[in-house]
Amino acid sequence: MRIIKATLEHLDLLAPLFVRYREFYGQLPFPDSSRAFLEKRLRHDESVIYLALADDDDNKLMGFCQLYPSFSSLSLKRVWILNDIFVAEDSRRMLVADHLMREAKKMAKETNAVRMRVSTSSNNEVAMKTYESIGFHEDTEFKSYILPINSD
Repeated sequence: MRIIKATLEHLDLLAPLFVRYREFYGQLPFPDSSRAFLEKRLRHDESVIYLALADDDDNKLMGFCQLYPSFSSLSLKRVWILNDIFVAEDSRRMLVADHLMREAKKMAKETNAVRMRVSTSSNNEVAMKTYESIGFHEDTEFKSYILPINSD
């Protein structure tokens, strides 16, 4: 497999798998809105997206991950949020997620980030084991909270 950084040229390849990722987490597909969302992130350099492609077929997308930049005021450094990662059903158990995360970690080091952050649903044991195998550990220093907006 090859890991490449996505560009606008990859939108047609990426959008269908992104839709499947959203559906995996219980969201409605919204293919047009999903594609537009990805296009905005890429066009405005608001995220970094890595694609895992099959060695023998540039049109076979095995998985992707999307990272958003953030910053730590306490460490005065960049932080990367590994917001999305998904592996196509027929590419699972092939270490696709590992390869994607290793590329993300390499990019984080190259940008002098202090850390990467990732969250997953509390029952996604496979994801948790994969993250831990790469070196992520559960944050015991800070407890995270969310404030839903427009949820009235």
